[in-house]
Amino acid sequence: MSQKANYFKLGLFVIGALVAGVLVLGIIGTGRFFERRVVIETYFKESVQGLDVGSKLKLRGVVIGDVTKISFTYVYYQLDLPITERERFVLVEAQLEPRLVGGRAAAGDWSSADIVAQEVEKGLRLRLAPQGITGTSYLELDYFDPPPPVLPISWTPRNPYIPSTPSTVTAIVNAAQDILERLSRVDLEKTMDNVNRLLVTTNERVAAIDTKTLTERAGRTLGKLDATLDGIQAKKISDEATALLAEMRQTNAELKRTLANPALQKISEDAAATMATVRGLVSDPKLAKTVASLERITGRFDRLFGSTDTDLATTFENLRAITDNLRDLTEETKRYPAGFFFGAPPAPLERKP
Repeated sequence: MSQKANYFKLGLFVIGALVAGVLVLGIIGTGRFFERRVVIETYFKESVQGLDVGSKLKLRGVVIGDVTKISFTYVYYQLDLPITERERFVLVEAQLEPRLVGGRAAAGDWSSADIVAQEVEKGLRLRLAPQGITGTSYLELDYFDPPPPVLPISWTPRNPYIPSTPSTVTAIVNAAQDILERLSRVDLEKTMDNVNRLLVTTNERVAAIDTKTLTERAGRTLGKLDATLDGIQAKKISDEATALLAEMRQTNAELKRTLANPALQKISEDAAATMATVRGLVSDPKLAKTVASLERITGRFDRLFGSTDTDLATTFENLRAITDNLRDLTEETKRYPAGFFFGAPPAPLERKP
């Protein structure tokens, strides 16, 4: 009986442990299961090798969601067209958490196609990014300036649409293909023939140079240069340089003595005192009063001379007339001094017949 009771208790313990585990898992995962997520989609015109369902969706290195579906656009869009006329883009859907990209219910989040379209205009794009050297890839969400071109589509996406941009690997591969295509268009045989002709021409020109004559001319030129250098009076130049240095030293000593002269320092002190005196005169309030008085006096003179211009002209004319009369009187006095003192000259005597 006790053995059966032990089995019963053991069964209850196992059942309780399972229930407790389920409750713990439910509590831990409740936040994730009930968390609101937004589905976005994009299209690639390149291979998505290395990207799988469950791959991370990152915004500048921060995980904000994961990939939920990888398919083709012709499976869901352009169904009214023949399969040969449908676009063959790769369709990738991903879920992201709006709170990780700043979404709020009051201000609108990325669940709205209009909000996503505004971000796309700012340069928001998705691209395929490799993850190390393992061969796996993830979706990278980022802003590009200037915004890359958008794939042309003729349908309305089911979910908020974020355009894609070529991945770095694709850009490198495309550049390498472009280089290879240009190299394939180059006529290598013709290029090698041109190089060979250039080398032959260069060898012929070099062989045609008279190296012996060139060497002789160079030797003569070097000889003339040596003779010219020998003819330079180095000793005289050295003596003149020494004399110039001596004069410079003497001039420097005289300059030091001049600067050390107390009279020069006194001039500086006198100049400072003079400047202080001038500054005191300028800052004296009496100077302003004096200037104002001068202005008033000048104004009075202006009014005085302005009102008596006619009288002054008449006075100057009278003075000029008096001066002329005095000049005539002086002249007359010089000619007839007796007339000035005694009056008019006597009448002339009449001659008798």
